[in-house]
Amino acid sequence: MPLDDWHLTQDVDDFLAQADDFLSSRAALHNTQLTDIEKLRIHRAADRDAQSAVFGRLESQGEVRAIFYLTPHGRLGLTSLSVAQTDTLAAHLAGLGHSPAHVIADHDTAGAFAESWQQHTGAVPEAFWRTHLYRLGTLTPPQPRPKGQGRLTDGKDREQVVRWCREFCVDVGEQHSIDLIDAGAWDDSRFGDRHFTFWETQEGAPVSMAAATSVIGGMVRVDPVYTPAHLRGRGYAGAVTVEASRGALAAGATDVVLFTDPDNPTSNALYQRIGYVHVADFAGYKFSYGAPEVE
Repeated sequence: MPLDDWHLTQDVDDFLAQADDFLSSRAALHNTQLTDIEKLRIHRAADRDAQSAVFGRLESQGEVRAIFYLTPHGRLGLTSLSVAQTDTLAAHLAGLGHSPAHVIADHDTAGAFAESWQQHTGAVPEAFWRTHLYRLGTLTPPQPRPKGQGRLTDGKDREQVVRWCREFCVDVGEQHSIDLIDAGAWDDSRFGDRHFTFWETQEGAPVSMAAATSVIGGMVRVDPVYTPAHLRGRGYAGAVTVEASRGALAAGATDVVLFTDPDNPTSNALYQRIGYVHVADFAGYKFSYGAPEVE
């Protein structure tokens, strides 16, 4: 694939003018790209550090076929690419002097890029993330339904929401988000732009939580879903996920998606029972750049 077919820019608005239709055309598979780029667009509008992000689109016969973005913090996101395309892109980015901290993409693309990046730069890849992507089919409330009701959170719930998000991050080992929360940088964390739903008991006590993104390109991602350990196994997670999913549909989403841990059969079975269908696998690799040898 010729390098001339890749068009790079640091102008997120110009990039979206060319690539937004492509991203929205497969909104479920492009859910991470849609939310990440939207956050960069918002940061750009707020005159924050998004101006150092780099965006690229791969064009063929006048149509966008793939995209990448590299955030100021080194997150490289890719849509699906062939092995040859990932190698061309890796060579191009290396030639421009970029040093991504990690790459995320569908399973095959991420693996191919990690291998090519090592060949071109010597950086050692290490797998740090793998996940199943599910898309909502027919929403099916759990039976039996636990007693209680769902409720959108408001300002008075912020302390509870922040505490539970931090507990979720501890459970899954998401240290970067923990650091942001502890530093008081909630808005910069991946939870800062989410809409949260509680499942509450009949007495009004919150027992589970689900978050959802805003509608972007027709897509909403439900993430995270969290129930404190001592309250698990009572059906709360399924109930609150249904409530968040129903809210996403009511907001106009045509694609409602969520990621799951492949090693957690309980959550995978739960989401399938309430109507989610497995559509793809995704992966992430972080890169270690060796220090130069001292002669």
